[in-house]
Amino acid sequence: MSGFNKVVTTYDEALAGLQDDMTVMVGGFGLCGIPEGLIKAVYDKGTKGLTCISNNAGVDGFGLGIWLEKRQIKTMIGSYVGENELFEKLFLSGEMEVILTPQGTLAEKIRAGGAGIPAFFTATGFGTKVAEGKETRQFDGRDYVLEPALTADYSLVKAWKADTMGNLIFRKTARNFNPMMAAAGKITIAEVEEIVQPGELDPDQIHTPGIYVQRVIKGKFEKRIEQRTVRSA
Repeated sequence: MSGFNKVVTTYDEALAGLQDDMTVMVGGFGLCGIPEGLIKAVYDKGTKGLTCISNNAGVDGFGLGIWLEKRQIKTMIGSYVGENELFEKLFLSGEMEVILTPQGTLAEKIRAGGAGIPAFFTATGFGTKVAEGKETRQFDGRDYVLEPALTADYSLVKAWKADTMGNLIFRKTARNFNPMMAAAGKITIAEVEEIVQPGELDPDQIHTPGIYVQRVIKGKFEKRIEQRTVRSA
């Protein structure tokens, strides 16, 4: 990796500098659009004490679920966590702190972090536990909660295509949290399905400009289905 070429060939290069007790954002919604190889590489690396910001925590044995197996997550900031039994056990036992956040609020906290906005007011959560300890204010007769933005030391995202300069295109529902997390990380690592040369991507189709991306690696993806429902013939 040199100059404008942000491509790395190994996961060790991609995750260089990642240390214990850092904050890491991980893209995806359920198992859709998760950076599978990067997640596995952090698992193999054994980095611990992480504050993990992700919509959910994968499933038992896959996605962020494997970080739970090694007790690598100290604090989980997420929205939907209903697909993981181990997650429930770690939370109820006190081994892992969980900060549940309404999904739209979580998305906006990440977007605000990437945009350099320190905090914003939202009506979501007023009068509930979500608002405890937070500043509230009225605007036009309606009550709002002040929510601080979120940023991370590292953002791990998954994209469909990238060029060597780090410009990213996400595909359909796999876009989900990935673009906003790409903008909110001090170091953003994109794991992608295909890497092309500069100029090969249609500028009108680029979702994340390369200015937000520090490293790009080509991965291989299982793309596991979170819940498979079939009917008998």
